[in-house]
Amino acid sequence: MSLRSILRVTEIASRVLLAAMKNFLSALFALTLAATVSVRSFAADEKKAADEVAVIKTSEGTMVLEFWPDVAPKHVENFKTLAKKGFYDGTCFHRVIKNFMIQGGDPLTKDDSQQARWGTGDPGYKIKAEFNDKKHVRGVLSAARSQDPDSAGSQFFIVHGNATFLDHQYTAYGKLIKGDDVLEKIATTETAPGDRPVKKMLVESVKIIPRSEAK
Repeated sequence: MSLRSILRVTEIASRVLLAAMKNFLSALFALTLAATVSVRSFAADEKKAADEVAVIKTSEGTMVLEFWPDVAPKHVENFKTLAKKGFYDGTCFHRVIKNFMIQGGDPLTKDDSQQARWGTGDPGYKIKAEFNDKKHVRGVLSAARSQDPDSAGSQFFIVHGNATFLDHQYTAYGKLIKGDDVLEKIATTETAPGDRPVKKMLVESVKIIPRSEAK
């Protein structure tokens, strides 16, 4: 092969290699850009989730709770989704234990004829536990469940007294930031056997709004 032919082959090979490198770099840039956008989108969604609060209007007054999507994203999203559908509107706090907690979120509590089954209702599905290091102290919002760790659904409880013995066994996913006096009223109401409030502790509505709009 002549020198001229060798140079020609080398030139062609160089062009092919250069084109391949350009394609590789373009693909790498696209992947990096997509990953960056994804991370930013996730961070934005998490920030939005943290900036939203739940406004629980009850027969005893209004409570406002913040969420902890950083430690229990599935539970936070589940609560918000149900609230936005009006799932909790018209339910009640069916189980109240002074110095422990108030429990609600059971759809069966909308029907007084179902009182024998109150405490067993759910949205028709279960979500996996997201145990974390948040302490179960006064005002903490946590997921009610049965003996199965992965049996939470719609029911929740708000801690009235110190309940740190529940830490790492129940999923804490928020905390009361306004309305401690309402928590006190509900938690100290007169109860009948089975920890059932004598006076119905009604949940009139649960709304999800930006923190800045909470009054």
